[in-house]
Amino acid sequence: MDDTVLLGHGSGGSMMKRIIDEVFFEAYAGKKLRAGNDAAVLPSPRTSARAGANDGGRLAYSGKLSFSTDSFVVDPHFFPGGDIGRLAVCGTVNDVATAGAEPKYLSCGFILEEGFSMDDLKRICASMAEVAREAGVEIVTGDTKVVNRGHGDGIYINTSGIGLCYEGYDLGGEKCAPGDKVLVTGTMGDHGITIMSCRESLSFAADIESDAAPLNHLIAEVLAAAPATRCFRDPTRGGLASTLNELAAQSDTDITIDEEAVPVKSAVLGACEMLGYDVFQVANEGKMVCVVPADQADAALAAMRANRYGRDAAVIGQVAPSDAERGPKVFLRTAFGSTRILDMLVGEQLPRIC
Repeated sequence: MDDTVLLGHGSGGSMMKRIIDEVFFEAYAGKKLRAGNDAAVLPSPRTSARAGANDGGRLAYSGKLSFSTDSFVVDPHFFPGGDIGRLAVCGTVNDVATAGAEPKYLSCGFILEEGFSMDDLKRICASMAEVAREAGVEIVTGDTKVVNRGHGDGIYINTSGIGLCYEGYDLGGEKCAPGDKVLVTGTMGDHGITIMSCRESLSFAADIESDAAPLNHLIAEVLAAAPATRCFRDPTRGGLASTLNELAAQSDTDITIDEEAVPVKSAVLGACEMLGYDVFQVANEGKMVCVVPADQADAALAAMRANRYGRDAAVIGQVAPSDAERGPKVFLRTAFGSTRILDMLVGEQLPRIC
């Protein structure tokens, strides 16, 4: 096998077959991908059911599909807690799951730059295989293109995902209603600060690493415990502030959160203060915002904390009616007792974080 990616690896000929066989197939191919067809034929989701809660409850499939696609261009490609491959699988798995679905199948498209290390590519593929197994998804089809040296950034990855929707759930940001509680599954800002510290070679007293994680099992457990859940949303680019503003606009409501209730690691908070960032606008890759009716908030919180990726979950605020004249807003109740508007991120604060 060549030491680096060459233009011939994207030519469609024997070199391309070699990189597919010896890198991609070797890392994560199952029977469907190894068939080598231009499209994967997948089973119908008509009558399956799966365990969805710690109490043995079951979530049946509705017959509807959840579908999402995303592209990943993070710089650097490797960082504490993950790499671009882990991000690619986790990001699409989580997006599919937010519709109230069990992710099942992924496609994976690579755009590689001539000269990219073959060892690094194998390492990325191994990471993708590992997290796909954890999430319970299968990579069933893919594509490879190679661009000339200097015309890319080593590697870009596109992943698309298909999931089977659970029966009885209709989730969406527009479902948020006055009186609902807002929860997060864990600490904010970990991923964005990790990427910035790697990019700028910054050192902090405490280790900070990316939170990239597949959250589909956590979501299923919350749905089983709190069946009236309104929505899930992953606070990636733009962080918690942008996500909450999106939900407020979709549902025409106000959302107020308590600064002291939002879990943030002290090292992340210190880094944000040093760099001049608002931690509520910093990206996350393994966290969810969840809105539930007030009477199901405790059950949802307990389900989150029972999952390895939700141990730091917290109720951080609530939904209220908006003022018809000024429109929906998000407010932050500070540690000093004052209240300020929490705006969406404007511009690009942390480029290339996913």
